[in-house]
Amino acid sequence: MPTIYRALSELEASGKPGALATIIRARGSVPRHEGSKMLIYADGRIVGTIGGGEMESRVIVEAKQAIAEGRPRIMTYSLVDPKSGDPGVCGGEVEIFVEPVLDTPTVIIFGAGHVGRAIAHLAKWLGFRVVVADDRAEYANEDWAPGADQYLAVSLSDIPQHMTIGPNTYIVLPTRNVMVDVNGLPPLLDTPAAYIGVIGSRRRWATAAAQLEARGVSKEKLARVHSPMGLELNAETPEEIAVSIMAEIIMIRNGGTGEAMRWTGLEGATAR
Repeated sequence: MPTIYRALSELEASGKPGALATIIRARGSVPRHEGSKMLIYADGRIVGTIGGGEMESRVIVEAKQAIAEGRPRIMTYSLVDPKSGDPGVCGGEVEIFVEPVLDTPTVIIFGAGHVGRAIAHLAKWLGFRVVVADDRAEYANEDWAPGADQYLAVSLSDIPQHMTIGPNTYIVLPTRNVMVDVNGLPPLLDTPAAYIGVIGSRRRWATAAAQLEARGVSKEKLARVHSPMGLELNAETPEEIAVSIMAEIIMIRNGGTGEAMRWTGLEGATAR
């Protein structure tokens, strides 16, 4: 079995999610003490232990939830009276910090035309893992869109079968027409992707949304889609459009507002 640190390094290199549980405080009789660690994978497998038994089982459940939400958490367990819900009878108390190790933030671009190629270049520069996909093989390759981490020559609806889409995945669809969107979006709307954006005008998305609803896609799922996507910059060139789209993704990822930060309260201010 690998050490915790080696397993953690391998997990990060794989780009897959997990969580690290560490005992940060222990008092009285407890099975493991401060600094004890356990790595939890998204499927519930573990490396290491923080004491075993019911307490460890509860921490695994909490860790999987932390992975899904992308937020750390601290749990405190008394190990005194199982009849009142305690996960043990050792007599002590432990505090455990669970830190999610999120999968690498990934941008999936389907529709690798001029705009898609510009988005791929910018997303890679911004530090995202980049997947370029298109149902036309001549666009989903290194020669056309250099620098991506992965290329998929598949249909839009088949993308979830070829890669894991999680809460740290941003799906960008600069597709060529409405039918590509209508045929390909339903499987994507069932994923936990952080962002699903479709290029085009309001009229184009209204047309696609009406057809999707007629096929049984709920309004709640359709409301997940950002279309037109991007922030309003009056962008025209592929590069400008890429900036608009990636700005919206960064805003959502970081919890921003998209408002201009210019300060206009100069009246009465003293220059320094």
